[in-house]
Amino acid sequence: MRGMLEPELLLQEARENVEAAQSYRRELGHRLQGLREAQRQIKESASQTRDVLRQHFNDLKGTLGKLLDERLVTLLQEVDTIEQETIKPLDDCQKLIEHGVTTAEDLVREGEVAILGGLGEQNEKLWSFTKKAAHIQLDSLPEVPLLVDVPCLSAQLDDSILNIVKDHIFKHGTVASRPPVQIEELIEKPGGIIVRWCKVDDDFTAQDYRLQFRKCTSNHFEDVYVGSETEFIVLHIDPNVDYQFRVCARGDGRQEWSPWSVPQTGHSTLVPHEWTTGFEGYSLSSRRNIALRNDSESSGVLYSSAPTYFCGQTLTFRVETVGQPDRRDSIGVCAEKQNGWDSLQRDQAVCVSTNGAVFVNGKEMTNQLPAVTSGSTVTFDIEAVTLGTASANEGGNFKLRVTISSNNREVVFDWLLDQCCGSLYFGCSFFYPGWKVLVF
Repeated sequence: MRGMLEPELLLQEARENVEAAQSYRRELGHRLQGLREAQRQIKESASQTRDVLRQHFNDLKGTLGKLLDERLVTLLQEVDTIEQETIKPLDDCQKLIEHGVTTAEDLVREGEVAILGGLGEQNEKLWSFTKKAAHIQLDSLPEVPLLVDVPCLSAQLDDSILNIVKDHIFKHGTVASRPPVQIEELIEKPGGIIVRWCKVDDDFTAQDYRLQFRKCTSNHFEDVYVGSETEFIVLHIDPNVDYQFRVCARGDGRQEWSPWSVPQTGHSTLVPHEWTTGFEGYSLSSRRNIALRNDSESSGVLYSSAPTYFCGQTLTFRVETVGQPDRRDSIGVCAEKQNGWDSLQRDQAVCVSTNGAVFVNGKEMTNQLPAVTSGSTVTFDIEAVTLGTASANEGGNFKLRVTISSNNREVVFDWLLDQCCGSLYFGCSFFYPGWKVLVF
């Protein structure tokens, strides 16, 4: 018997070793794939960085050459202008003197002829010459400026600009081994994804962040957030579709953005929250996550299309626009739809009125939240407290721990239900038009 058992044990051990080796090989394969992706990221980012540097410095050289050419043209034009403006009076003076020389030469020749004729029959010529000489004013000479009084053009060129430019060029541009910010966490939400990021460069002081996303099937990233926060919920996310996210930062006092972070891929498996369609008095957005109260004639509670809120999640309502408030207004959750009520201020429901009053199973609590205004967010966080027997659950009641937050204030209480609820409906009711609420 022992002789038969030992081979079986040996065979079993061999099989286990084969399975362990196969698992080990698979894990090594995953690590090898990850290593190749890391190598590819280094090589591709290095190649891209080289291209960016070459292109930037080529553009810089072209721009600097153009600027130097433009400056040279400007200075040459200044030389031309000064030359033209200051040479003209001298040219006019030259013409005047040359005309005087010609006149004097003609007068000399005429005078010599008159003198040679003597006083006889040439007397008339002498008289004419003398009269002509007196008219010319031979003692009047034009003034010629001294060389020190006329422009002597020169160019003042400070060679220290080369040192200044050289210092700037030597300090221009840096190469970083990694971007200063990286995406830290992607958290799925119904119809959305919360994106969180953080700085990884302690020497970098961020003034603003810029978040972009795209479907993995798209080639184009689009801006979804610019601001100083390090967290943002990206809405209008289709379930079970991969999206890529990337973030960059702008340094304090700077205009340019940093390099992009390494793109991270995320998706949401949670069904988006939607309001019920076709309910009189409300119109919905195309994705049915925004409800607008547009008719004051009808009344009633607008519910979610399905019980899509599960304990452990955070349900958020954001009030986009406000209308006239009413104490019967309500935003909240309930165990089931109950038609015929004009508010969630009823049994088996918890809600907040637009004036900040909190209602649990139709009873108003002492604690109150701030009144709802345009841009306010109201969040519900619900956790199951007990799931035991009837005696352990206070006579068969099911207890939930509810936290409602609004405008940095919160109330916490236990909510008793008649039976266990794996999921909840949400709803709202407004008695006057103008209220618009987004749910996510």
